[in-house]
Amino acid sequence: MRALRVVGLHEDGKSIVLEDPASRTRFLLPADERLRAAARGDITRLGQIEIELESQMRPREIQQRIRAGESVEQVAAGAGVSTQRVERYAYPVLLERSRTAELAQSAHPVREDGPDVQTLGEVVAYGFGVRGHDYSQATWDSWKGDDGRWVVVLRWKAGRSDNRAHWAFSPGAHGGTVVALDENAEVLLDPNAYRAPRTVRALEPAREAEFQPTLDSVEPERAELPSAEPDPDDDTREIPRVPADPEEDHADQPRPKPKKNHPIVPSWEDVLLGVRSQRG
Repeated sequence: MRALRVVGLHEDGKSIVLEDPASRTRFLLPADERLRAAARGDITRLGQIEIELESQMRPREIQQRIRAGESVEQVAAGAGVSTQRVERYAYPVLLERSRTAELAQSAHPVREDGPDVQTLGEVVAYGFGVRGHDYSQATWDSWKGDDGRWVVVLRWKAGRSDNRAHWAFSPGAHGGTVVALDENAEVLLDPNAYRAPRTVRALEPAREAEFQPTLDSVEPERAELPSAEPDPDDDTREIPRVPADPEEDHADQPRPKPKKNHPIVPSWEDVLLGVRSQRG
């Protein structure tokens, strides 16, 4: 790189005349804002001027977009510049967002009967513990909406799903207040809304009950039983035996007892013996 020396101000009053001492070649350098910033050693102003020249997005607009929730990468892509140049102006705004998210964790959730005694951070930490989530892996962030209100967001991962919960943060005395903006935020503020999932074993009887027919819906098959009423035309029915002696409880007696109101019929042995005795 060759060194040049300053000759003086050009006749137009807007350029500086430079000369190469070796070749005596002269150059014109515009006496613009960049030259003045370089002469003062103002590096920040030089970077700002470069962004203004290379992009139509001014530094204030970059900070507004960062404050509204965009990342450095998103703003750099929209401005058409490198992330390093955007970070220079995004850094103080990112600190503001981080500080606001930290303050919001000390705010009190608004209930139906007024602000909660516990803070947002305490309620959310308890809700994570009830659900078995790792609260240390959750991240807080914030941004400023178009209405001028700060929005606080909590991001966490459960299984393979990425989850978010949003609250509107109003700074104030005793930490300020927060109001839930979506369903996830409402659920985290209400631990009673969580129901632990049942195990597979507990679900199996329930599923079997869905397919179990009720007694009212299914007509059981009835076996045809003989009627208890005797058929008067049936001569083959058996006459029940009624014992003459109530104390008789043996069914293997050799001689049947006579029936009531019927003549006694002697056995064949008695008949034979009686005949033999009469003949003798």
